[in-house]
Amino acid sequence: MNERKSENNHYPGLDVVRVIAIAGIVLMHVLANGNYGLSGFLFEKIIGTAGNFTILFMMVSAFGMCCGYYEKFKAGTINIETFYKRRYEKLWPFFALLCILDLVISPSANSVYEIFANLTMLQGLLPNPQISVVGVSWTLAVIFVFYLLFPFFCFLLFSKKRAWLGFIIAGVYNILCRVYFFDEQHVMENFMERENILYSAIFFMAGGLIYLYRDELGRLRNIRIVAFVFLAITAIAYYFLNQNDLIMTVFSVAIIIFSIIDSGKPGENKIVKKLSSISFEVYLSHMMIYRVLERLKINHMFGSNAISYGVTAVLTLAGAIFFSCITKVVLEKFIICMKERINHV
Repeated sequence: MNERKSENNHYPGLDVVRVIAIAGIVLMHVLANGNYGLSGFLFEKIIGTAGNFTILFMMVSAFGMCCGYYEKFKAGTINIETFYKRRYEKLWPFFALLCILDLVISPSANSVYEIFANLTMLQGLLPNPQISVVGVSWTLAVIFVFYLLFPFFCFLLFSKKRAWLGFIIAGVYNILCRVYFFDEQHVMENFMERENILYSAIFFMAGGLIYLYRDELGRLRNIRIVAFVFLAITAIAYYFLNQNDLIMTVFSVAIIIFSIIDSGKPGENKIVKKLSSISFEVYLSHMMIYRVLERLKINHMFGSNAISYGVTAVLTLAGAIFFSCITKVVLEKFIICMKERINHV
């Protein structure tokens, strides 16, 4: 298994997954917001449902966090202050900048209230956030709640038996949320299920379980065909039978398992690795780039057709990548500079 990943638990196959997932989500949002009138299997079934890749992101986040911190929590060698500081330092500066830019573009009193919630990174604890400032950040909100609960998550994963029990309980919670707790008597209008940590717990538990079985999965490298067949079956079930969250969960598990097994191939792609490292920044910023293109009337430059959609999608994705790369570098240098000045005071 060690030969199939780097020493710091890095799985190149997951880099590919992150890049494909974020590209799909960008394509979906451009299609949904552009009113291009496009139909057919490609636009309706594949691109039109790519927003479900947020479930895949949650699983990958859980797996990635386990790679970095699970053993430290289990061994009791983690510094809890350092852990939470790193979560804020990694996400807060870029997200805060996006919130400020959103306020500048669309100022309102409600935006000020929402920005306060966003800047605490605790908006995922609200009963029904419905936050429009950086609207796509609902995924960040629920993932950050997962970060807050990560020590408890590690407790659930302490043994495989306990992990499976936790997974089953999370599955029951997911079902009860859909059939009972998330009706008009319990939640407010326009409530979004995945914003709730109990509903989404099964996605994170699935990622954690995959981590616990990573060594066993790694030993399947000589029979990759099994993982590929599993992936193909779940893909067919998702795209041709039903695209609900349960099927997407199984499909996402198959994607991650295949990417882990396939991570042993030599020649890691540096471009893919770089894009993977900014995937969440691209996710958070792409709608801002799209709104700029929309105001400039570029999104319908050639009319409401596939050409306009294709051009807008490419420009949105490219713009988000460029913005994320430049902004991330500038923010990192700014933070280093500020720390140095504070240390000299």
